[in-house]
Amino acid sequence: MGETAMRTIANVITSIVIAFWIVAIAILSVQNYTPVSLKFFTSQSIQIPFGILLALSTGIGMIGVTVIQPFWNIGNSRQDNNVLDDDAEFFVDEEDF
Repeated sequence: MGETAMRTIANVITSIVIAFWIVAIAILSVQNYTPVSLKFFTSQSIQIPFGILLALSTGIGMIGVTVIQPFWNIGNSRQDNNVLDDDAEFFVDEEDF
């Protein structure tokens, strides 16, 4: 398979996962209209419906992962270069000696 085919498949899978979460949130929103409030130590938030809270949490999580993901790639590329340098020093042909 070519690189473009792999990207297309990855995009389709990503779209399916996001669509599944949107449908799941919509169903939960309709079924769970009960207001909830978040407690953190002694502070408490206003009461909002569970579905809206779930949608906000999912949206914030997706945005957070999108913002943080480029930093993961930078760290992985630096680490990959170090691994390649270590491998070059470790593997030596015995015929050269």
